[in-house]
Formats: sequence, structure tokens, C-alpha cells
Amino acid sequence: MRRRVLAPRVAVLRRFAAAGLALLIGSAGAFAQSGSPNPQDQSKQPAANAADANKDNQRKSDEFVEAAQAINGPGGNPECVWLGRRVVRLMWRDDLDTAFRHLDLYDRFGCPGGHVQAAFRCLTRFGGQIDPKVAETLDSRIHVCWINPGAQPQAAAAANPAPAPATAGNATPAPAASPSPAPGAAPAPPAK
Repeated sequence: MRRRVLAPRVAVLRRFAAAGLALLIGSAGAFAQSGSPNPQDQSKQPAANAADANKDNQRKSDEFVEAAQAINGPGGNPECVWLGRRVVRLMWRDDLDTAFRHLDLYDRFGCPGGHVQAAFRCLTRFGGQIDPKVAETLDSRIHVCWINPGAQPQAAAAANPAPAPATAGNATPAPAASPSPAPGAAPAPPAK
């Protein structure tokens, strides 16, 4: 009688053991396939990323050195260059709240506020040449305008070689000279 009571328990345990064994074998195959296909390629990738990071850091430090040489005074200090260019970039992207917070920090370092204004004015002149999909064009234009706020876009400079005469205050510019008549044409005599 004892044997009959144990037989159903053993049968149930055998079914659970068989199902557990199938599950274990299936999951072992899944764990084996989840590994990376080429571990050798991953070892080359960090070296390339490190080289790119070193090259980027060198470029940034060269830009700071160039700004320090080109700009006299505090506008050429690395902290002023970094914060000022960041403020101009944020203003260009219409993130004015963040730009004003950075501008407060810029002022605390004793950096010249007029330089940010002049650099942003310069950047608006380059507006048509900045590709919004390529971040490097915006960054390079901001750097050019930070170094030389009087920079002009190449296409506009070629189209307008002679600048317009400057006026002071509300004065109207002088009218352009009237064209001279053709050399072969004689004025008509006055009517009597």
C-alpha cells in the first residue's frame, strides 16, 4: 500500500524534472548565443575612440591658445573663451534661459560682456552659411566670430567690395552721384 502512495508522487516529480531539464538546456543555448560575435573588434574600438578624444582635446587647446594670442585682455582668457562661445551657441539655438545663466557666470569671471554681443552680431551675418545638421559648421563660425567679431561672410564680402558710407546717429546718408549723360548726346536748347 505504501508503494501505491509513493508512485504518483514520483511520477509527478519526474514530469517536473523533465520539464526543468528541458528548460535548463534551452536557456544554456540562449546564454551561449548572447555573447558578442567578434570580441577582437571591440579591442580596436576603444583605441580609436581614445585617439579621437586626444585629437579633439588638442584642437580645443589650440583654439584657446589662438584666442589668447588674438584677443588682448580678459576676453582671451580660456574661461572667458569657453563660457562666451557657449553663451553665443545657446543664444543661436534660442535657449535664452540657459544662455542668461551662463552669461551671469561669464560676468562673474570678469569677462567683457560687449565681446559676447559683438560675436553674436557677427554670427548673425553668417546665418545663411550655417548648416543646422552639421554641428561643426556652427562651432567653427562661433570660433571665427569670437576671434574676430568684425568678420564678414565670404559671399557677401565678394558681392559688396565697397562698404556703404557710415552715418552718425539719425543723419541720412548722402545721395549717390547722378550718372553723367552719354558723351555723344547734346543737351536740347531751351524752348522760347
